[in-house]
Amino acid sequence: MMAVANKQNNRAARRVLPGFGMGMGFTVFYMSLVVLVPLSALLLNKTGLTWDKFWSVATDPRVLASYRISLGTAAIAAGVNTVLGLLLAWVLVRYDFPGKRLWDALIDLPFALPTAVAGVALTAIYSANGWIGSLLAPLGIKAAFTPLGITIALMFIGIPFVVRTVQPVLQDAERDVEEAAATLGAGRWRTFRAVILPTLVPSLLTGFALAFARGIGEYGSVVFISGNMPMKTEIAPLLIMSKLEQFDYAGATAVALLLLLISFLLLLGINILQHWVRKTAR
Repeated sequence: MMAVANKQNNRAARRVLPGFGMGMGFTVFYMSLVVLVPLSALLLNKTGLTWDKFWSVATDPRVLASYRISLGTAAIAAGVNTVLGLLLAWVLVRYDFPGKRLWDALIDLPFALPTAVAGVALTAIYSANGWIGSLLAPLGIKAAFTPLGITIALMFIGIPFVVRTVQPVLQDAERDVEEAAATLGAGRWRTFRAVILPTLVPSLLTGFALAFARGIGEYGSVVFISGNMPMKTEIAPLLIMSKLEQFDYAGATAVALLLLLISFLLLLGINILQHWVRKTAR
């Protein structure tokens, strides 16, 4: 009877969802239409880009400086957001306080707010005569039109990725294990480090990867607060736009291809690390 019931359940499950062939076919079609075809168009676009032209653009000091700014600030912002996002998710999940739902909704504000509006607002706040910038100026700290300002903008647009990735894991975490650790004499920090944190590492890596990927290609919220100074605060997406405005399509394609390659390799490394962490945690 048990075997018959299992067979019936399996048949019912097959009726609810499409089979592997149909599901895989739709997945390949959707990914090809949304991701592979646009990237292939970038690779196959005949813009007069030769290998010599590509190497010349890729090794240009201005291009290399823009990559350092984009990748460096994106990595720093994603790292800070990983820590702050964990703290915010912890507070929203583990504590009840007045206005909790309002603060929970505000986490998603960077998703809904146009990035250009965020860039203008951040520039006004962190400029030398802004609310926060005027407080930092006497300390010798200049935020707007510096890499620090770029990092702040990327932190603003990247924090929801970490919070929304870690929050469900915290909600589903079993409290019994924490209580057992406390019963055995483990303190709060040891319980967090040995019991809770290992279960959060995969989601933290995912949040970091998402925030980092968003930061690499961010344009609207950064273009105002960065100051766009070549070799100092010019980001790679802005350099691509500048080359397009100058009708240098080959140069813009070269910058975009190199940025795509670097981003893909970095995200691939993060995904491999995430898979290894999940495998070792089992």
